[in-house]
Amino acid sequence: MAELTIQVPDELAQRLEPLRERLPELLQRLVETVPPRIPLPNQISSVTNPTNAPIAYTEVLDFLITRPTPQEITTFKVSAEAQERLRTLLDKNREGTLTEAEATELDLYEELEHLMILLKAKAYHLIG
Repeated sequence: MAELTIQVPDELAQRLEPLRERLPELLQRLVETVPPRIPLPNQISSVTNPTNAPIAYTEVLDFLITRPTPQEITTFKVSAEAQERLRTLLDKNREGTLTEAEATELDLYEELEHLMILLKAKAYHLIG
């Protein structure tokens, strides 16, 4: 197995520490959702939803990049469009008609939900 060393801001390193054992898995999932061509920094603002990324994933990333306050974190919700996509995936899952790609997408929604629950719990704690 290859070893990869990257430099990240201290704040991000602290946030990643509890996920240390899962980082290879999480990076794999990220790589599977990012389109093959990464935009240059001056092109990022024009990218609203990469073709392979579920809409909720993009919305959460867009939200987190704004460095939200604890109060903003507690009130964050994905769009009605993202919620509808999740309902569709859950319905297909109940019916047993999910494709492999949809199952992967549903897994990603589950990971996002878990992340947001943890973020909101921490934010509520900070608000007091």
